[in-house]
Amino acid sequence: MKTKIILASTSPRRIDLMKQVGLHCEVKSPDADETPRRGESPAKLVARLAREKAQSVARKSKPSKTANTLIIAADTIVVDPSGKAILNKPRNTAEARKMLKMLAGKTHTVLTGYCVYEIDKATTKAPSGRAVHHHMVRVVNSKVTMRKLSPKQIAAYVATGEPMDKAGAYAAQGIGMAFIEKLNGSYTNVVGLPMSQLLSDLETHFGVRVLASK
Repeated sequence: MKTKIILASTSPRRIDLMKQVGLHCEVKSPDADETPRRGESPAKLVARLAREKAQSVARKSKPSKTANTLIIAADTIVVDPSGKAILNKPRNTAEARKMLKMLAGKTHTVLTGYCVYEIDKATTKAPSGRAVHHHMVRVVNSKVTMRKLSPKQIAAYVATGEPMDKAGAYAAQGIGMAFIEKLNGSYTNVVGLPMSQLLSDLETHFGVRVLASK
């Protein structure tokens, strides 16, 4: 069965990860209010946002006439070492330095929730014209331990500009990799999309094989 894939993300890192494993996809920007709900845990937050992002793109997507469509959406957050606070993108250099000081020498958590949302091809008889016959959401957890950093090291890293558009104020795939002492879990999860788990789910639940024999 033919499958069309839409990545519901404009993140360059997620786009690159999909390309690296040979998954050719269309890219669409999702809509979602990323404000946590009262009492919502970090894991429930990323799961909900991944699902809502996939649904927002599904509403804007016309069913293909020749193939089913898979929409892949994800949301990644960094949780501070105490497990209580979500570290978003720093608003300024002072906040970036504060975040890095908080993370240095300690272990924090990175969570990614992803949703795979399947739409029947256009021959479906559903009144809406978009019959979802399967979707799933998974949350992947990685533990990242940073080495101790001096104020000068933190200031020099912030001065590169790399931390300013990254949750937690560092990039595991950039200069920030030099600060990671240990990683327990998926590296690509920290980058923004846990590829091993995603590819396993695509194969098991949706029949998409990346390394299928011809």
